[in-house]
Amino acid sequence: MDDLSKLATQVGTLLAKKNILLATAESCSGGGIAHAITEISGSSAWFECGFITYSNSSKSELLDIPPALIAQHGSVSEEIAAAMAEGALANCEAHVSLSTTGIAGPLGAVPGKPVGTICFAWSMNGRTVTERKLFTGDRQSVREQTVLHALKGLIVFLG
Repeated sequence: MDDLSKLATQVGTLLAKKNILLATAESCSGGGIAHAITEISGSSAWFECGFITYSNSSKSELLDIPPALIAQHGSVSEEIAAAMAEGALANCEAHVSLSTTGIAGPLGAVPGKPVGTICFAWSMNGRTVTERKLFTGDRQSVREQTVLHALKGLIVFLG
């Protein structure tokens, strides 16, 4: 079993123990988190759904993020990551959510947001925690690091 499978299993065990459902809202990870989670047998007991909101319009339409908020902060920001996580919870039956938005590369860098900039959020019971990380490597590596960090962050968030 590889590190990602072990981590996804650990997440599943924790969610099942707490009897809570997870939702994901992914942009730059493109569903990689939901994929890792649903590779685990029995995940339907603790995984509610995943939103892949790659475009700004899908973030607004599916997660209820005001276009003005995206225009103000940019889609790659802790503010939008928080809104994504909160929007996921508002649009499904999950108890906890996590989100990712970022620049996996090799294109997309803007001033102050180089390739590898990823923003995360974890949300539950009206509490949302965000984090911004800068990963190195090619597109695949950045996306893999994003998935791993999101799952590790969920474990810490659920404490």
